[in-house]
Amino acid sequence: MNFTDIVTVAGTRRTGDGYLVADARIARTGIQNYLGAEVGRPEMRTVRVYRPGAEVFSQDTLKSAAHRPVTNEHPPEMVTSANWKTYSVGQTGDEIAGEGIFIRVPLMVSDEAAIQDIESGKQELSAGYVCDLDFTAGVTPAGEAYDAVQKNIRINHIAIVRRGRAGSKVRIGDVAAPWGCAPLAAPRSNSDHHLNKEGMMITKTITVDGVGIEVSDQAAELIATLQQRLADADIASQKAIAIRDAELDAVKAGLLSDAEIERRAEARADLIGLAKAIVGNVKTAGLSDTAIRKAVVLAKVGEAAVEGRSDAYIDARFDMLAEAIRETPDPFAAVVKDGITTEQTSMSAAFSAYAAMVRDLRSAHLPANPI
Repeated sequence: MNFTDIVTVAGTRRTGDGYLVADARIARTGIQNYLGAEVGRPEMRTVRVYRPGAEVFSQDTLKSAAHRPVTNEHPPEMVTSANWKTYSVGQTGDEIAGEGIFIRVPLMVSDEAAIQDIESGKQELSAGYVCDLDFTAGVTPAGEAYDAVQKNIRINHIAIVRRGRAGSKVRIGDVAAPWGCAPLAAPRSNSDHHLNKEGMMITKTITVDGVGIEVSDQAAELIATLQQRLADADIASQKAIAIRDAELDAVKAGLLSDAEIERRAEARADLIGLAKAIVGNVKTAGLSDTAIRKAVVLAKVGEAAVEGRSDAYIDARFDMLAEAIRETPDPFAAVVKDGITTEQTSMSAAFSAYAAMVRDLRSAHLPANPI
């Protein structure tokens, strides 16, 4: 399989003739996690790949790190003698050493344009190598479980990149930064449309959160799918918020003002008063306005007269009963329609009659025609 590993380098400096030299960590022991699609196992979400010390520090692996070409970005094919002049801007040295869990190699960049790129901020490195991936699960001596083992690691080139996949901390001149790794290709196969003629996987640069990252073709497809799902989820969330806001607006629009509440209360009181004026013992508690009107009509004309009739018909019958109540004269009003003047006139006549009677009684003993 073909891989790229993010590497750390330290001690960069210019030589007297202008070359840039530095040290780089290009491989380490331990377990790294990969997307299943990146290592030819799309059915697996992640693959834990173990790199044993016996493989990392084997003589063949160490020898493969010496005199490797340094490139400005990863080339689209493996670097060989046939294309070395096209891609190489420098090379690694032959003083290969183990440093803890790392392989450290010296490197020199001899191309002025590439050096200026580095000094302008293009300060991360990515090692391209091939290996065999044995999908035999196991547990490391430290007790960590893994899904596959890297074997026969062979370094092909070291690339200068704008942003390595391990992040900006893995950069030229930063010896304390963590070492990271990322696969470049799935298993080499002439029938695999993801690979070029040299067996290296076609890579793409995608943007994640505004950052351009170089990934394998398969990983790019997977990430694009995940990004689309996130975008779809965001759209769905925005639609849900819009629906909620519309519902809130509808609720607010349905709320009654104080004036409307008072108007409805007065109308309700008037209806109940009118209903009881038509049918004195009609029950109105807990009934809607429509139910009150129906109860009054049923009490006055009977159920048979309104059976199967619409609410509009019943309302009309109620209005007729109400109109009849409004047109019936009030006996008391008829008595006092002329005010209290009539009453006062009647009382005056009575007093006058009484006074005449009193006078007659007082003069009854007197002769009718006195001399």
